[in-house]
Amino acid sequence: MDSVAEVKEGLGEVGYLADEPAALVAYLAQELGKPVLVEGPAGVGKTELAKAISRATGRALIRLQCYEGLDEAKALYEWNYRKQLLRIQASGDQSDERWEDIFSEEFLLTRPLLEAISSEQPVVLLIDEIDKTDQEFEAMLLEVLSDFQISIPELGRIEARSHPIVLLTSNNTRELTEALKRRCLYLWLDYPGVEREMEIVRLHAPELDERLARRLVEVVHMVRQLDLKKPPSIAESIDWARVLLLLGADDIDRSVFERTMNIIVKHRSDIDLVAERVGVQLGQPGLEAGAAG
Repeated sequence: MDSVAEVKEGLGEVGYLADEPAALVAYLAQELGKPVLVEGPAGVGKTELAKAISRATGRALIRLQCYEGLDEAKALYEWNYRKQLLRIQASGDQSDERWEDIFSEEFLLTRPLLEAISSEQPVVLLIDEIDKTDQEFEAMLLEVLSDFQISIPELGRIEARSHPIVLLTSNNTRELTEALKRRCLYLWLDYPGVEREMEIVRLHAPELDERLARRLVEVVHMVRQLDLKKPPSIAESIDWARVLLLLGADDIDRSVFERTMNIIVKHRSDIDLVAERVGVQLGQPGLEAGAAG
């Protein structure tokens, strides 16, 4: 993909409707070799962008799912201590041979970051929800993101055999360090407007007619305007469209909405609020979803 237009087209062919900023950043990530930090609310397609780039480029996707307490052993590498112990025991009394090669690649357990760096084929590396880790973990990442290399005391420096496309996602739950941000291109993804989300829904549920797709998206936007623990994601909009098709629904009235709103609303307190605010409005005669405040 040699231009922004080709990137946009390529992503569309694999089911991801990228806007101009997303297509531009995906193109620059490949051409400049810089990692991309993608921030935005949960459910707007940050992770899916990395998956789509993987599909569009034919590169394998390597994913590091971040969480609180993630350390180097789970992200970079660790030694296979059981195998090392067996080798020592098998060496018997030959003390010189006992320690000779237990710190070789044979005993190394690669984790996602090292796997991406050492891969002979170009990959897409997704570091998902980096905001769930701490600043110490970010500091560890700097060597990887700056020089695409990892230092292992027992083996030395391992440099990238191919240049990965790296995407880091963040739900913006905490401020990331300036050192990390300086090394990255930046993309903010937000919930799409009605027209764009209609395109996305109909791409993945093409049997859904345009009128019902618009109705669905307008209702989803009404739900997102409420103060919820978890607003509906774009993926949940697509799931809802598929459910409506399976049920043979030709409209979204109060009855259909209350039967199926668990597809887009996933917290008990949210269900009560949505039923009260949106379900009641849908039950009013002649009320269009888009006219509800």
